[in-house]
Amino acid sequence: MKFTLSWLKEHLDTSAGVDEIAETLTDLGLEVEGVENPAARLSAFTLARVRSAEQHPDADRLRVCMVETDEGDRQIVCGAPNAREGITVVLAKPGDYVPGIDVTLSVGKIRGVESHGMMASERELELSDEHTGIIELPSGEVGQRFVDWLAENDPAKVDPVIEIAITPNRQDALGVHGIARDLAARGLGTLKPLKTAQVPGSFPCPIKVEIDADTQGEGGCHVFAGRVIRGVTNGPSPEWLQQRLRAIGLRPISALVDVTNYFTFDRNRPLHVFDAAKVQGGLRIHRAKEGDTLVGLDEKTYSFSDGQVVISDAGGVESIGGIMGGLATGATLETTDVFLEAAVWDRIQIAHTGRALKINSDARYRNERGIDPAYNMQAMEDATQMILDLCGGEASEIVVAGAVPEDRRAYRLDPARVVSLVGMEIPAETQRATLEALGFVLEGDMAHPPSWRPDVLGEADLVEEVARIASLTRLQGTPLPRAQAGVPRPILSPLQKREQVARRTAAALGYDECVTYTFIDRASAALFGGGDDATMLANPISSEMSHMRPALLPGLLQAAARNQARGQMDMALFELGHAFHGGEPGEQHLLLSGLLVGRTGPKDVHGAQRPVDVFDVKADAEALLAAIGAPAKVQILRGAREWWHPGRHGMICLGPKKVLGIFGELHPKVLREMDVKGPVMGFTLWPAEVPLPRKAGATRPALELHDLQPVERDFAFVVDSEVEALTLVNAAAGADKGLIADVRVFDEFIGGSLGEGKKSLALTVRLQPKDKTLKEKEIEAVAAKIVEKVTKATGGTLRG
Repeated sequence: MKFTLSWLKEHLDTSAGVDEIAETLTDLGLEVEGVENPAARLSAFTLARVRSAEQHPDADRLRVCMVETDEGDRQIVCGAPNAREGITVVLAKPGDYVPGIDVTLSVGKIRGVESHGMMASERELELSDEHTGIIELPSGEVGQRFVDWLAENDPAKVDPVIEIAITPNRQDALGVHGIARDLAARGLGTLKPLKTAQVPGSFPCPIKVEIDADTQGEGGCHVFAGRVIRGVTNGPSPEWLQQRLRAIGLRPISALVDVTNYFTFDRNRPLHVFDAAKVQGGLRIHRAKEGDTLVGLDEKTYSFSDGQVVISDAGGVESIGGIMGGLATGATLETTDVFLEAAVWDRIQIAHTGRALKINSDARYRNERGIDPAYNMQAMEDATQMILDLCGGEASEIVVAGAVPEDRRAYRLDPARVVSLVGMEIPAETQRATLEALGFVLEGDMAHPPSWRPDVLGEADLVEEVARIASLTRLQGTPLPRAQAGVPRPILSPLQKREQVARRTAAALGYDECVTYTFIDRASAALFGGGDDATMLANPISSEMSHMRPALLPGLLQAAARNQARGQMDMALFELGHAFHGGEPGEQHLLLSGLLVGRTGPKDVHGAQRPVDVFDVKADAEALLAAIGAPAKVQILRGAREWWHPGRHGMICLGPKKVLGIFGELHPKVLREMDVKGPVMGFTLWPAEVPLPRKAGATRPALELHDLQPVERDFAFVVDSEVEALTLVNAAAGADKGLIADVRVFDEFIGGSLGEGKKSLALTVRLQPKDKTLKEKEIEAVAAKIVEKVTKATGGTLRG
């Protein structure tokens, strides 16, 4: 919703400036999306006078003008046909930005003649579309600011435009008068009384109106009123009206159409005018039939469905009720007799029809949100008077079909509810005065909402209105009394919280949780480094539960074997619990272990099934560590215990001695002993080894973004075939930990000219500068360090 400051002041007597008004509107819930102040873009331009205008020596249509400015005489080359001696013009100097042509001026040469600025036209200053010549001012002093001259002589052209966002429940703010009412209720001024008219009809209306029985009332049209105004002279509307419409983004069309647009934005009252000479017979409001069509005012053809509400004459459909008129009966410059319409439509029906026909018009936008039904008949009188004032003519009597809907309702005003609902102490007298200023009628403790506020539907809405006008920004927080002093200590320890997060994350990754016995047989325990006398039970209940488990993986593998024996070959299992490395109290540790067994999933049309691999389980292990707060930068090392595959596993470490977890493929010997069919991938994490954050709190750390371009460099090293790629990655990453953000292997080559026992590994190293753009010498220095580190760690050489 857009409006100008002067337009607002026609309804509001206030001395407040545009900034104060904008701030107040946002505080009232009418959020200001922008303020366009023409004075700001015109502030640099000054007045000047043309002292002489000579023909350009090298161009017929150009003149070389000597212009008197506040900085002395300046030579300006101008191509405007009205550039001549003695006129007062608007000057743009070198360095000034000209908005209409999106150019910042500089001293230039035009056909060999220097030009020190330009004399502007109205289009170049975005004042209008006029560009046939430069601006000629009837008065003004050389050096005077053009903005100041406009403020004195043509203030409409420097009128600030305010744009606000309207929520669906504030249909009353779709008119300038409604906005002024809110500001007056806040105390920012006084609401001016509306000027109303009463135009008696001097002849019977020749066009009759009717509403079909199945269309009248809910779901159709409540009331349809109109009158003929004959003998009008349609043409351009007055300049004040055109400027007002242009300021809010509308194109002036003609006086008759501009009047309807004015009421749409001034009073949230959509109207429509028909060319009465083109209407055949009377007008009937009815439901369309499948196959009915209409060419709208936007020159598009619309086809209707059964039940949509339209307006027809004897010749067919002429308008889409409450949404858009038809081109055939639209008012033109040749119109001399006009039928003015004002109606109240069902909001839901308007929304359904507009959505189905994909029409977004100002009329639909307002009718589907709700207009003031009580103003319908007065709107007919007010619009008639404006048409008579602008276009002349003679008005007929008003014809009406249907009746204005009654929506009288009342809700109890309980001043104490303001405290209980929003916590604001507002005197009862102030609450009543606020509602009365907004148009509510108070009878005792009952408040009757005005006809333009269909959104007020209960006692809580009365409280909202009072609090909104009082300003929720003034709300003071009042702490509730505590039963005990101080802040209670957390119930769960950090490790217990990690257990909760780990269980939920594993389940979200698709794992099923298992709860296995803490006792296992000696053979299974021995496979995982246990089975000694220290963990043996003195009195086991069976030979299969003779020892305390040294890890969680044996129990998970036994569960997998049982499932495979029953035909379930693909599974994802996890367990969170304690394992034991001794028989004494405290010789236990918390573990989180998981297994991926079989294949990735069932066959379907979206992708192929494949066996699970080490990268599947690595991704899950990293996701679990991230969820419980592990640092992002870790090292992947080898050297895990013998139950892991020697070449297909990794230890997630913070340094060589701080192990957070292990992932990889389980050794085939272990699977054979446990009678589990592979492939089987697993992981084991130690939640207690993850460092606690330095600062306790629920907030996340700030997102670190870099505005400097990263740099990538590729390196290829020839190394022995036994050298692991991880060794190269770790060595390269350690060359400059502050600058190197990522190291990746992207190619491996074996054979060819490399010779027996050699391979080539190619790395991409990403450098991320943080405080300045890297120079070539700095990049080369880091590259040399990378080569040195990798060469020292692997004994390889940089491939030529």
